[in-house]
Amino acid sequence: MSFTAYVLPLLLLVPFGAGVLLFALGKLQTLRTPVEFSADTPPPPPEPAPPTPLHPAARLLAYTGFCLPALYAVALCALFANAVNPATGYAWLAQTPLEISWLGVSLMFGLNGLSLPLFTLAALVGAAAGIQAIHGGADNKPAFLALLLFMLGAALAMFASVDVFFFYFFHETALIPAFLLLLYWGGQGRRTAAIQMAVYLTFGAMATLAGILLLALKSGTTNLILLKAVFATAPLAAPTAGWIFGLLLLGFGVSAALFPFHSWAPAAYTEAPAPASMLLAGVFRQFGPYGLLQLGALLAPAGLVRWAPVLLWLALGNVVVIGVITLGQRHLKDLFSYATVAQAGLCFLGVYACVAGGAVAQAGAGAAVFLMFGNGLATAALFLLGHGVWQRTGALEFGSIGGGLAQRAPVLAAFFVAAAMAFLGLPGFAGFWGELGVFTALSGAGLATWQLALVGAGVAIAAVTMLRAVAAVFFGPETAVFKARVEAHPVRDIAPNERAAAGLLLAAALVAGFWPRLFGDALAAALQP
Repeated sequence: MSFTAYVLPLLLLVPFGAGVLLFALGKLQTLRTPVEFSADTPPPPPEPAPPTPLHPAARLLAYTGFCLPALYAVALCALFANAVNPATGYAWLAQTPLEISWLGVSLMFGLNGLSLPLFTLAALVGAAAGIQAIHGGADNKPAFLALLLFMLGAALAMFASVDVFFFYFFHETALIPAFLLLLYWGGQGRRTAAIQMAVYLTFGAMATLAGILLLALKSGTTNLILLKAVFATAPLAAPTAGWIFGLLLLGFGVSAALFPFHSWAPAAYTEAPAPASMLLAGVFRQFGPYGLLQLGALLAPAGLVRWAPVLLWLALGNVVVIGVITLGQRHLKDLFSYATVAQAGLCFLGVYACVAGGAVAQAGAGAAVFLMFGNGLATAALFLLGHGVWQRTGALEFGSIGGGLAQRAPVLAAFFVAAAMAFLGLPGFAGFWGELGVFTALSGAGLATWQLALVGAGVAIAAVTMLRAVAAVFFGPETAVFKARVEAHPVRDIAPNERAAAGLLLAAALVAGFWPRLFGDALAAALQP
């Protein structure tokens, strides 16, 4: 077996191994539930608590577990064109000994043009979240970091899985540490948010698993390479394809907070600690549209044709209805959470455009993946910088923040504005090519002018929402309460570690924005019939 067969398994061992060792190095501590604050119990002072001391060996181990996969992923992007096998469309295929023969399931890793951008997204967001967490003030920090590493490892394995069953398995596995992080380190509404997330995602997981099992029964395999070959010679008949796509639409739609199954997501993103929010909203939200594209639109196109009108209206519900709800938010993290859910609609619209077939379908699918990459980076950056605002003001409500923060923390303001622009898909950022491609594909798919106008209105609402947040937090008039707070606790600009984390995310969005061929050629090759 050549060394290339060990590339991905060795990489995936890094975060999992680092997480296990962090548990061993950390003191045996019971997960301590944070204090709940009532009307009779005043909240803590706005200044953040000093970070929990971390043993130097544990700090080095954490940096290795979070940052090495990011370096590795960047190298894989550079080497992908020369490493891909034209016969399979995958690079660095690795068959592991883990196999369930009676189910026809085997653990195989590999990357193709569709999974490479999202694998890279997971690695970069994981590194930024890890940097923030290492320097944060979480209780029982070794356990906190270990759970984040397990989330990161599962995210990487999810996008690198060639077997559909393990793609599903690693996503569900990642939700266990996500649930624990939300339940033990989340905000005041963490219990309700955690229970709501568990109920919704369990329901979605059951629907997704049913669709995957039906897909396997009709093909005799769960291997994506073999599935593509089987259905290329014997496409699924319309009734069966309709059942498969319908189940996958329901399951993946719940996972990605597709309207009207979205109510769990804003609460979970808001109440989760910042590093977990970055991974949940920036990375795991992509599981839905990516899965529906890989397993539904590309393997069961007849099912997409049947469900296309439903998918279109549900996605428009995200873009327009949830966009309007976002417009009314006055809490910074709530605003980010709802805006992220609204943007998911654009990714699903890219999947919808595949109904047209041919070049339009390829353009829509490629644009959807590009948008997932760019939007995931920007979303993670916003949650990271929003946490920085809270650390410096002790508030997230617009009326309590006080405005005028740009004068006291200009670097934070600059990063925040750049992240907002990246989120909106301005030229120069990766999201621009995704949004432009989705609009182009929708036009080619025959969408009516008034329907395109609804999509445009949703994008305009998102722009107003973000610009209003920027103005309220950084350029509004300073209130008397804010001035008094600043006099008692002077505001410091963001620290070097925060600059490194935000800079990593925004630099990646800029590189993909100015050099779209970074993923464009690989996407085009993967989407060839």
